[in-house]
Amino acid sequence: MIFGLEPQFILCGDARIAYYDEGQGFPLVLLHGNGEDSSYFKAQIPEFTKFFRVIAIDSRGHGQSDSGGQGLSFEVMAEDLKTVLDALHIQKAHILGFSDGGNLAIKFALANPQYVAKLVLNGANVEMFRGIKPAVQLPLYPVYGLLSVFGRFGRKAAHKRDVLGLMVHPYGVSMPDLVRLSMPVLIIVGEHDLIRDKQTKEIASRIPDCRVEVFRDGDHFVAKKQPARFNRTVIEFLMGR
Repeated sequence: MIFGLEPQFILCGDARIAYYDEGQGFPLVLLHGNGEDSSYFKAQIPEFTKFFRVIAIDSRGHGQSDSGGQGLSFEVMAEDLKTVLDALHIQKAHILGFSDGGNLAIKFALANPQYVAKLVLNGANVEMFRGIKPAVQLPLYPVYGLLSVFGRFGRKAAHKRDVLGLMVHPYGVSMPDLVRLSMPVLIIVGEHDLIRDKQTKEIASRIPDCRVEVFRDGDHFVAKKQPARFNRTVIEFLMGR
């Protein structure tokens, strides 16, 4: 539940996907990060709904959404997103993705560019090894290994393994693919983000119509920790100001 709202659900293959639909105007889709749900955007939704119809989606296996029986992958989650938009008769929307949600937004936009008006990528990456700082990425692998073992004996460990796996395995996008993102793109990162500066710069250099905003003294979670600036930056970009 977000702001007293109960989620609505759309059946996407073998999983019910939860979403929250608030506000009026041009659609803006919000995609949260790994292990989170739509409540991550609790500081954004009240402000964004003043200008847009906001659709906040709990990714498969996260929040109120089912995991289904296919395992978790960006390919499947991108299909879920398309199914949700089609069910809501949304032919075009802005998409804002945070962290893994940003990776999902890239994956979706490459496969379905006709659906995307503008793209906001907050702390997204393309390359796991070169893109994320080692102090953050390297500890994930032994944990994933342990969860892979325990996941054979328990559903809870198997679910944690599948969620963490999204941060361990490449998601099928390479730097040369980014040239196909023809829509306007805004990248937002913190000055002390867990995404390497080189990664952000290379992503931006590959996208034809892209600008980058670096939040001074910010980390990976600038939407939560610097909401006023984050909201203003996103709204101004989406409204062409």
